[in-house]
Amino acid sequence: MPTPIPSPWDPQQYDRFKVERSKPFDDLVALLRPRPAPHVVDLGCGTGELTATLLERLGAAEVLGLDNAETMLAEARGRAGVRLRFGHADIAAFYEPGAWDIVLSNAALQWVPDHAATLAHWVASLAPGGQLAVQVPANADHPTHLVADELAHEEPFRSAFAHGRPPPDVVAANVLAPERYAALLYNLGIPDPQVRLQVYCHLLDGPEQAVEWVKGTTLNRFKAALPAALYAEFLACYRERLLARLARDAGAVEGRPYLYPFKRILMWGQA
Repeated sequence: MPTPIPSPWDPQQYDRFKVERSKPFDDLVALLRPRPAPHVVDLGCGTGELTATLLERLGAAEVLGLDNAETMLAEARGRAGVRLRFGHADIAAFYEPGAWDIVLSNAALQWVPDHAATLAHWVASLAPGGQLAVQVPANADHPTHLVADELAHEEPFRSAFAHGRPPPDVVAANVLAPERYAALLYNLGIPDPQVRLQVYCHLLDGPEQAVEWVKGTTLNRFKAALPAALYAEFLACYRERLLARLARDAGAVEGRPYLYPFKRILMWGQA
């Protein structure tokens, strides 16, 4: 088993928007075609709350959830049962040829480099007639992400990073265009890949809630790389600048409902 590494992921922060985050998962599962008692692996299972629903929703004989964040797995393991297991793993290295009826990954592949190689391993892990279902965010061009990167290149933050290099936005670097995923899956032997780009419109209580949203995801890279006091300063500056940007670009006003558009790519294929 891989050695667990410290994780900046906070399940409570992440789950503040679990209703909104569950919608893409529901849409992803809806792409799957019925199959009697499938064996299912969920790559990047997080806290396992959504993973656990696959037992009933898919009539699964077995569900295995894998993740590399011990803070998330600590909650997930409390949900384990006879047909539901959780484990620590690097999903980029997951490769179990012909072993699974369904390989599912919801909002996790974006953290992994070389999607072509990773998807090749995942497709190879499908049993004959098995299905792959993957969802990745594609929202790196939204101000919630752009402002963070701008600020990270300014002082006093830049000098505090190792070698003066802010942690890169690996999601922006890793996620491909939808048509690239369609071509990848086809070349991996998926005869009729289904890929779509969807905008999820999340109605938040105010634009300040967008800060809370990204505190549970993309801002983790800065939280992990900065001393606690400096990260608090970073967060305060980020909040001020983001709210000013949203007010200018979207007419967003604190304390009033704000429509947070979030793009995601959903893909499905059957071997």
